[in-house]
Amino acid sequence: MSILIGLDIGGTKTHGLRAENGDPGREAFGGSANVQNVRPDEAARALGRVLAELGASDADVVVAGAGGVDTPADAEALRALIAPHAGAARIVVVHDTRLVLAAGGRSTGIAVIAGTGSAAWGTTPDGREARAGGWGHLLGDEGSGYWLGRELVRRALARLDDGLRPDALDRAVLEHCGLAGPGALIERFHAGAGRGYWAALSQVAFAAAADDDDALHLVDRAAGALADLAATVSRRLELPGPVVVGGGLARHQPLLRRRLEEAAAARGLGELRVLDRDPVHGALHLADRQ
Repeated sequence: MSILIGLDIGGTKTHGLRAENGDPGREAFGGSANVQNVRPDEAARALGRVLAELGASDADVVVAGAGGVDTPADAEALRALIAPHAGAARIVVVHDTRLVLAAGGRSTGIAVIAGTGSAAWGTTPDGREARAGGWGHLLGDEGSGYWLGRELVRRALARLDDGLRPDALDRAVLEHCGLAGPGALIERFHAGAGRGYWAALSQVAFAAAADDDDALHLVDRAAGALADLAATVSRRLELPGPVVVGGGLARHQPLLRRRLEEAAAARGLGELRVLDRDPVHGALHLADRQ
């Protein structure tokens, strides 16, 4: 019996999947094990819990996709965290965009992550590859859940600087955060609330977009930023598509999906598909390719 463990290590959670003879079965969830977001000891504990729940000690192969895996050293560092829990398994570490493309049933094309963070990656039939974005929340992640949350905060603070009273969108932000006034957002932002906290704030923009032009404009900016990532990869590879989009933000927000489809078409990109299953399922396809 062949046993595969797939891991999708995101900015806020780790999703694990056990498959036996190619049939997906048991799943497990834990905190983020991405060392860009948490300390190595926290990452090790999160991985240990997920892998123990999946029974990874008898696995033949572990395929782990994570953001921030940009160099062989990055891959080796993650491999070292997985190895103590994976018995004699072969461990394959890739950037999480590769999980997205594989989960979409594609071996070539462009993958876009639209979740807590954002990134794009593509590969051609002759093996050329290109990436765009994926710089992390301090340098980029435009169009992501974190970015949307931060932009809502910036809007509320800009209005405060202009001497304006909180409007409906500002009040929705404050209610979500449990704060009395916009000024308190500054302290909350710098007091250590994590990326997941601010990414969750993005739901305020989607909830308000039907009635609030500024909220809709933010969603359109997010869609445009994600389409730009895909277009950058497309231009570098001379590859119009297909484009496969994964990540919780794209999967759970129909408005973003619609706006992203429009933005992609406006940039001359080909077929765009948002995954209807979790990217971790791509591990089943990647195991044989690595």
